[in-house]
Amino acid sequence: MDATRLWPLEGVVQRYAWGSRTAIPEFLGVAPDGEPQAELWLGAHPNAPARVRPDAGDAASLDACIARDPDAVLGADVARRFDGQLPFLVKVLAAEAPLSIQAHPNSEQAIEGFAREGRRGLPRTAETRCYRDPHPKPELICAIAPFRALSRFRSAADIEARITALRVPELETVLVPLREAPDRDGLAAFFQRWMTLGDAKRAGILGRVVAAASVRSASDPACAEVEHLAGVYPGDPGVLAPLFLNLVELQPGEAMYLPAGELHSYLRGVAVEVMANSDNVIRGGLTPKHVDVDELLSILSFASGDVDVMHAVPNGSHEARYATPNPEFAMSVVQPGAAGWRSPGSRGAEVVLCIEGRLRATDASGRNIAMDTGSSLFAPAAAKGYTLHGGGTAFRVHAPPPGG
Repeated sequence: MDATRLWPLEGVVQRYAWGSRTAIPEFLGVAPDGEPQAELWLGAHPNAPARVRPDAGDAASLDACIARDPDAVLGADVARRFDGQLPFLVKVLAAEAPLSIQAHPNSEQAIEGFAREGRRGLPRTAETRCYRDPHPKPELICAIAPFRALSRFRSAADIEARITALRVPELETVLVPLREAPDRDGLAAFFQRWMTLGDAKRAGILGRVVAAASVRSASDPACAEVEHLAGVYPGDPGVLAPLFLNLVELQPGEAMYLPAGELHSYLRGVAVEVMANSDNVIRGGLTPKHVDVDELLSILSFASGDVDVMHAVPNGSHEARYATPNPEFAMSVVQPGAAGWRSPGSRGAEVVLCIEGRLRATDASGRNIAMDTGSSLFAPAAAKGYTLHGGGTAFRVHAPPPGG
C-alpha cells in the first residue's frame, strides 16, 4: 500500500442489540438489513480494524498496513510516542436503546487491569473481561443528530433534592452518606451503598421509585428517563441514574468530553465518537453484558457538577477544533467550500469522515477521491499535504503534536 497517497476506508459495523436498524445504513447510503447496527469502527484496533480499499484487488486491514511501515504511515513522532500504533479510534454510534452505565480507566489502571486479567488466564475476547488492552480510553462524543446521554454526577445538593422529592422512605438510608459528607467521599459512599444493595431489596425500592417518577415525568425529563429505563431494564441499579447523573441533550455539532473515570451512559441518538485506541469498558448496569461493580468503584473519579457542552472553536480557514486535553487524539470540523482547505504539510496520520454533503479529497500526486456522506479516508503521514473541496462537512481526527 503506497503511504504517499490517501487511502479510502471501509469501516467495520458492530451489531450490538442496542443499535439502530436504520441510522448507520442511512449514513452509509445502503439498504438496511433489518438487524441492529450499533457502531461503525474506523481505526486500527485489533478487535475490528477498518479495511483500506486499494485501486484494485483485495482490501487490506489498516492495522496490517500500519505495521508494514509505522514511521511512513503514522509519522515518526506518532510512531515513537505510541509504540507504532494508531493512538485513536473513530466510531459512528447509533443508539436506539440505552448503553450500559460505565466508565473507562486511566493509563495506569488499564495497564494493571490488563495484566491482572491476563494472569487469570482470561482470553482478550472473554465476555467476563473488563480490560481488553493496556490503554486508557478518554472519549469525545459529538452529535450528528439529536443525542441524549447521562454524564458526571450531579452535585450532592441536586442528588439529595431529586431523590428526596420522590418520597420513597427506603432511599433515606442510601442518602445518609451524602448528607453527612456532601463531597467526593460522601458521593462515593452513596453510590457504593446504592450499587451494592441486594437485588431483591433494590427491585422493591425501584418499584416505588418508578411509581413516584411517573407522576413527575411530564414535567421532569430526568423522571421521564427513570420511567423509560425501568421499562428496558427493570430492577437494574442504573434505573436511578438520571437522578444522580446529569441528563445531557446534545444537538448536531455539540460535543462532550469524557476523561478517564467519568461515569456515563449514552441513551439514544447518532453521534461520532473519538477515543484513545482502546476497548476497555467497566460496566455497572443497564446491560446484559458483564458487570463488575467493585472494579467500577475502583476506577471512578467521582467528579461532580455540570457538564460542559462543547462547540468547535475556529482555528484556521474553514476549520474549527474541539479542544481536548488528551495526547491521543484531536478532532476538528472542516467545511472547505469552493475555496478549499489544505492540511498541514507536516503531520501525523489522520482519519477524515464526511458527515454530510459531498467532498473531493486530492493528495499530493493529484489523485482525487470523491467523498459522499458516510465516506471516510485515511491520510498517511507520508502523503504530506492534501486538500478538501466541496460543499460538504468532514470531521478530521489526528494525534496532536506534544503540547498542542
